[in-house]
Amino acid sequence: MSTPNIVWITLDSLRSDHTTIGGYERDTTPEIADIADSGHGFDTCIAHGKSTLPSTGAILSGYAPTHTNIGIEGNAVPDGITTVAERFRDAGYRTACLSRNSYVSSATNLDRGFDRFQWLASSTIHRAGAKTLASYLWNIRSHSAGLTTDTAKHASPLLMNGVAKRWLGDFESESEPFFFYLHYNEPHRPYYPPGKYLDTFTDDLEMSGREAAKRALEIHYSLDEIVANGCDLTDEEWAALRAMYDAEIAYTDEMVGRLVSHLRSLDLGDTVVVVTGDHGELFGEWGLLSHSYVLNDAVTRVPLVINGLDESLTVDDSDIIQHSDVMRTLLEVAGVDGSDTIGVDLREEGREFAVSQRGPNTYEELLTHNPDFDYSAFHTGTLNALRTEEWRYQESGEGAELFDLADQETDVREAYPEVAESLQSDLTDWVEANGQPVSEGQQEEFSGTVQRQLRDLGYME
Repeated sequence: MSTPNIVWITLDSLRSDHTTIGGYERDTTPEIADIADSGHGFDTCIAHGKSTLPSTGAILSGYAPTHTNIGIEGNAVPDGITTVAERFRDAGYRTACLSRNSYVSSATNLDRGFDRFQWLASSTIHRAGAKTLASYLWNIRSHSAGLTTDTAKHASPLLMNGVAKRWLGDFESESEPFFFYLHYNEPHRPYYPPGKYLDTFTDDLEMSGREAAKRALEIHYSLDEIVANGCDLTDEEWAALRAMYDAEIAYTDEMVGRLVSHLRSLDLGDTVVVVTGDHGELFGEWGLLSHSYVLNDAVTRVPLVINGLDESLTVDDSDIIQHSDVMRTLLEVAGVDGSDTIGVDLREEGREFAVSQRGPNTYEELLTHNPDFDYSAFHTGTLNALRTEEWRYQESGEGAELFDLADQETDVREAYPEVAESLQSDLTDWVEANGQPVSEGQQEEFSGTVQRQLRDLGYME
């Protein structure tokens, strides 16, 4: 195929087994599934990290989190790292990024290499454009939470689509190919879906969608205290959380479908579309909520769709892949050498295992609420996890565990010592080859605006 345009769409906190592609009982992502039908739909893409910063840092750099130290010991792309956007730009691509998450912004240097970059937050919403803002305000009850000053309640896909459509219109009039990266904040907690989706999955609840969203918001604001005390929620509360999370997925799926449909109506030439999640979400696994502390499938397994890539791939839709593999493949298709990244070219090879990483953690936020909180199973040091089709082996300086994927909370090293030894060797070799830090971790001071948005997402107090 000719040098294609690339549109990469990331949905925050999109857990694979809550999607249509992942076989979920609720048809939450029919639009994304439809995009996969004429392309490739993977239900086992293993994220490089447990949260946005290390995961997206790996997507947009092509390197392991511990190599760049993004989301491990640092919070920004260090000097000397060539980003994916810089690679595409140097190859003659126009590059653009539209982000709703503070961790994908100039605050973390992940804007580097993008000719056009916009971070949509409450303080920057005016930059969305008059037409987009007017549409958002007119539809604020159906596409958001209505008129409220609580910015944590507001949904933003309508704003994202408005800006993205304008940019795509600009690209249509230009001859060079483009790389366009979009990061939607939904379905990240708090799970507060827009008005028209509040009651989408509430048939089995004893409370209304609005009541369920209110309870989900209360849990969001008390998350550390709830986790510190064992996630002692009622069955109805768990059901409400899942219903609101699923509703946010379904709404964002609709908006992604609208955007891709609009993209296909334009005269853009060959265009590859990727849709994925940056990480998943916990709903009681290990007694946890959200996406902190552990590296099991609930947090690291996400769906991934590739559409418009005419060249055949050596992997099946059921195989394990990682985001870096897709990015490496797209770089190579664009004529860019990506051999120094941690991905494989999916046109030529697959992978035997995937690796996810998590930085050190002190658990102070939980110990504040419960000094007796037992975090011994979660590791305090940097954690590396290797996942095959059957096993997950993980280790830090404090020890190691082997989990059968059918039970990711019971250590079975003693029952399968040869498996543990083999996977430990593979992980050691991988970390030595790919995970050595290039710096001690670059730290940037976040502005008040960035901190406010991170508080809305529950990352800061």
